[in-house]
Amino acid sequence: MIVVKVGGSLFDHPRFVPALRGYLDSLAPADVLLVPGGGEVVDAVRKLDAIHGLGEEASHWLAIRGMDLTGEFLRHTLPCGSRLRILDCFAFAKDDATLPHSWEVTSDSIAARVAIVHGAERLVLLKSVDVPAGMSWDEAAEREWVDPHFPRIVAGATFMIEVVNFRRALDAVASK
Repeated sequence: MIVVKVGGSLFDHPRFVPALRGYLDSLAPADVLLVPGGGEVVDAVRKLDAIHGLGEEASHWLAIRGMDLTGEFLRHTLPCGSRLRILDCFAFAKDDATLPHSWEVTSDSIAARVAIVHGAERLVLLKSVDVPAGMSWDEAAEREWVDPHFPRIVAGATFMIEVVNFRRALDAVASK
């Protein structure tokens, strides 16, 4: 199994859906479990928290529900089935008591935890940034390329972790 976290920052690109379909096809015949990022939906929750002081706990659960909303978007645009599934983020987070309920945990850490729980052989983070090969996850977190909790989750992970600057791939396709 391969766990693929789809960064919410990618959803606004006009070539996103066909490019994601192509990318997922390239992973065949592996089973793929997609973890949707929150994107602008979760950004709205961050704004509400900043304005109204919702607090870490309430904001965490609203953000998780926002990820489920973006997951529904993916369900409507991708050929889901036995080989391709989309994580029910709320159900997973509710059942898994290991992740803190704070802004330190984003879809990056949730995807890493999913990879651990499901015994994935590989975790792919589709993002809008490059994380240079060999960079420590602590440094990547300091640069805000992964969330602050991510290095703790993947410490000692037995699966391969790959970061793909999917935005660059989308822009390259768009410029052709």
